[in-house]
Amino acid sequence: MKRILIGGTHSGCGKTTVVCAVLAALRERGLAVSSFKCGPDYIDPMFHENVIGTEAHNLDSFFCDDNTLRHLLCTNGKNTDISVIEGVMGFYDGVGGRGSAHSVSMATETDAVIVIDCRGASESIGAVMKGYMDYIKPNRVSGFIFNRLSERLVPLVKELCERLGTRYFGFLPANSLTLESRRLGLVTAAEVEDLKEKTRQLGVLAEKHILIDELLEAAEAPMPEYVPLKVEGLFEKSKPKIAVAKDKAFCFIYSDNILLLEQLGCEIEYFSPVDDKGLPENCCGLILSGGYPELFADRLSANRGMLAAVRDAVLSGMPTIAECGGFMYLHDKIRMSDGTEYAMAGVLNGTVFETERLQRFGYVTLTARKDNLICRKGGKTPAHEFHYWDSTDCGSSFTAKKADGRSWSCIHGDKSLYAGFPHLYFYADTDIAVRFAKACAESGGIYG
Repeated sequence: MKRILIGGTHSGCGKTTVVCAVLAALRERGLAVSSFKCGPDYIDPMFHENVIGTEAHNLDSFFCDDNTLRHLLCTNGKNTDISVIEGVMGFYDGVGGRGSAHSVSMATETDAVIVIDCRGASESIGAVMKGYMDYIKPNRVSGFIFNRLSERLVPLVKELCERLGTRYFGFLPANSLTLESRRLGLVTAAEVEDLKEKTRQLGVLAEKHILIDELLEAAEAPMPEYVPLKVEGLFEKSKPKIAVAKDKAFCFIYSDNILLLEQLGCEIEYFSPVDDKGLPENCCGLILSGGYPELFADRLSANRGMLAAVRDAVLSGMPTIAECGGFMYLHDKIRMSDGTEYAMAGVLNGTVFETERLQRFGYVTLTARKDNLICRKGGKTPAHEFHYWDSTDCGSSFTAKKADGRSWSCIHGDKSLYAGFPHLYFYADTDIAVRFAKACAESGGIYG
């Protein structure tokens, strides 16, 4: 099973640009490619999907044990010629040895290539290389790609690779194709008007300057051993229809969450809170995805038909998962940084407002204080937060705790609702998906 992990020295070193360039080159060669993103990120997989034309997936070792990672890699990559995995932050960055690209590389027995941003450096590049090769052992670092490298320095980095006993996989020169960023990372793929042309040009650069044949050679590896996860359909006849918010405002969706619900027997229908006038017909469950509702607050507020439909559905007891942006949408209103306020669905009595820095950023473990939609009292599940916005009422149905001991109350939860800033990944605990699917079916009178 061919697979390669492309990591980086730090966030912003250019690994997403390099990965998109490699994906484009592989696709231009006619290869079927699957792609993955280490960690909980939503945005980078959107860029992968734009290049490869199919769904991208996540591999997160904080959320999942090693067997689950192997299952997801092998299942989602089984019908392709090669799987390309993009790292997260710096190669070794994680929490207690989990969540890092290094841990995913080791768990899936995948060789790693490290992207180094070479702007403003020459001989010192060797020190960076040696550090990544030796910092933690064992590791599966097999070589390097040199981003923003002057072509006149290619002989130097080749000599450094030979001196340090590692592989040179090529470089990307400085170019104008860099993907734009905002405070939460890259802008979404849907916002880049010329993305197809940009990635095509990146593919041309990769074919010229990156050693694609040698990457394919390094990707050769036996399939890792794993015990397949058993996911059985719950519904023999009628399937519960779950409405999932998906548009430019609500676009943070884990493809594996959707696939797991479909495997359980649910029907998924996407809808747009920005443009549609109401929820899909005959839906009996609702997922309000994360995203950027603040960028479309005026249009969301003006769409009163949708606001009323969502409010009525949630208040009537339709099983609902609302994460981060979806949680914001359920509030009385959104207050912008200039003081402008926009009315939202009014399910939750409170206001969301913008702050100057990330709030409660990173991985947490959630513990339920009472029985609720996704688990019973005392149940625990890993989750992730990444937002600059906050609420006058974040909820108190769960306690969130970080690895350093910090904790806080969060989430509005009851038998039909999970609404809060923390994002859930269903493969961290498949019982969450099962409980949600059953609740949706019972809500529609088609289960039991």
